[in-house]
Amino acid sequence: MRFDFATPVDRRHPKPHAWPSQKWHHYAEDVLPLWVADMDFHSPPAVIEALRARVDHGVFGYGLVPDSLRQTLCAWSAEHYGWEIAPEWQLWLPGVVPALHVASLALTEPGDGVLTLTPIYPPFLKVASRTGRLSQTAPLGEPLAPGEPWRLDLDALEAAITPETRLLLWCHPHNPTGRVWHEQELAGLAALVERHDLLIVSDELHCDLLLDAKARHRPLAALFPELVKRVVTLWAPSKTFNLAGLTCACAVIEDPELRRRFAAQCRGLQPDANVMGLTAAEAAYAHGDSWRRALLEVLGEHRARLVAQVANWPGVAMTPPASTYLAWLDLRQAGLGDNPQQALLERARVALSDGAAFGWPGFARLNFGTTAVQLDEALRRLDTVLGR
Repeated sequence: MRFDFATPVDRRHPKPHAWPSQKWHHYAEDVLPLWVADMDFHSPPAVIEALRARVDHGVFGYGLVPDSLRQTLCAWSAEHYGWEIAPEWQLWLPGVVPALHVASLALTEPGDGVLTLTPIYPPFLKVASRTGRLSQTAPLGEPLAPGEPWRLDLDALEAAITPETRLLLWCHPHNPTGRVWHEQELAGLAALVERHDLLIVSDELHCDLLLDAKARHRPLAALFPELVKRVVTLWAPSKTFNLAGLTCACAVIEDPELRRRFAAQCRGLQPDANVMGLTAAEAAYAHGDSWRRALLEVLGEHRARLVAQVANWPGVAMTPPASTYLAWLDLRQAGLGDNPQQALLERARVALSDGAAFGWPGFARLNFGTTAVQLDEALRRLDTVLGR
């Protein structure tokens, strides 16, 4: 089956309805939005068909997580990652961001330290303050040369740990740098976690979006069974299959006591199962892989477009992301002042995500999960400012 990733979808003025979109309605109409992490592609046909069938039923009462969905995720995990998970390990909930907050409330006490590495997806940096915990950060190592990868600096991470530190929020693959962590790096991380008696939440939301043919993802919990009593794995179909608005994610927790604590904290804070999100998730994992593989080819082409363009921008650096549809641009030497994201918004009318929100001012995150026509127009506009 051929899938259409080339035809732009009108997300600003769809006819006959107009559905508000964070991505497309946050900025003025003359701005091209390449910021928030959702894609401008139709979701997989199998998902749309499943949702239509669910709508046709016409009753949207309180739902349950179907056994068939649990089994489907088990099959996906075994086939793609060699990780044999059990249905009872799964706690389905409305999103990875809520799961991060639940984990902080469930697994730590007020005043405990919640540690993460920056740059990082902005909600990570708000978890501690929102849950009455102590916010702690450590920096990743910057690329040693242009185009080389960002690095896990274990010494910096260990130096940030204090007697209060209890929980590490980890991103694997990494948003915003696109790093796919190597097993040796992860082994060092696992040893550090055990040495300091930490719990770890591993956000693996982008694991199905590896852009390099030889790249492989292994869940942290699968690689290091000795971490079973310490690790919560977060998965979701939202980024892979463009289903973010359906608010559906899964915490995979093997250890019964850890799972009990997490589940208990959800009660009263989380809504019951989202019947549409669960329907979409099952259809995506059961029937969406051919669409995903076609998507990866398109994203690879878009990444190549972006790499070629950045090479012509003096003072701009970027390590090509190995995963995700997100690029992390170093604009500190681009001559755009203290807030390059705002300068590009005003002068090029392209909206990127501000690096300051990720803990690193002077950077910006660019979402290339859009059609080639839209990406090329955005790059043309950016070139008028950055190409000089």
